[in-house]
Amino acid sequence: MFAINGGHSLPTPPPSMDFATPSSAKQINSALDSPHHRHMWIITGPAGCGKSTIAQYLAKELSLPYIEGDDYHSESNKEKMASNTPLTDNDRWDWLIGLREAAASRLTPSRKSAMKPHDGVVVTCSALKRKYRDVMRIAAYNDHSTLVHFIYLRLDEDTLMQRISARQGHYMKSTMVRSQMAALEEPDIQEQGRDVLEVDCGASLTEVQKKVVRTVREALAEDV
Repeated sequence: MFAINGGHSLPTPPPSMDFATPSSAKQINSALDSPHHRHMWIITGPAGCGKSTIAQYLAKELSLPYIEGDDYHSESNKEKMASNTPLTDNDRWDWLIGLREAAASRLTPSRKSAMKPHDGVVVTCSALKRKYRDVMRIAAYNDHSTLVHFIYLRLDEDTLMQRISARQGHYMKSTMVRSQMAALEEPDIQEQGRDVLEVDCGASLTEVQKKVVRTVREALAEDV
């Protein structure tokens, strides 16, 4: 029994009505205080490395939305590439900004949930130069709950040429691989230690897909 003003007494609540015990309260606070990040997985590399196929597989495995970077190129950009004319930096700026904004808009609003600690989106983007990758990184500067990751699909030029030559009906021609490889700035040690995960995609498609999913899951496990 416990007394209230006026001397009346109320029965002591049974154990089942107790408020959270210190241990359960600690668990609740821990869940609420845990970081909740939204992950932008950008699958990068030159034409022929398998960006779209691998990105679609990753998005399906993680139940995440998928954005095809090529869809955001202007018609003039596509026409230039189809005519074997390399894109300039000026050609790419609006494309990169539009792609970044589209990807950011697909991220689920941040929420703290013990059941689903990660939200994200999978995007394809060649991101050949570091300054192009820096444009995409602005998504994390604009929203501190967003983490940007680049999955760089590494493959030798000869294999890239073979794969592009075998494509049917795609606007990107095999001769464009040469210009992309000439423009390519592979992520250096500094970038790899920051937000770039490199995957050798010289193995079979099935092996590469599994390796990419495994690499992403490992990165997510570190963000718990």
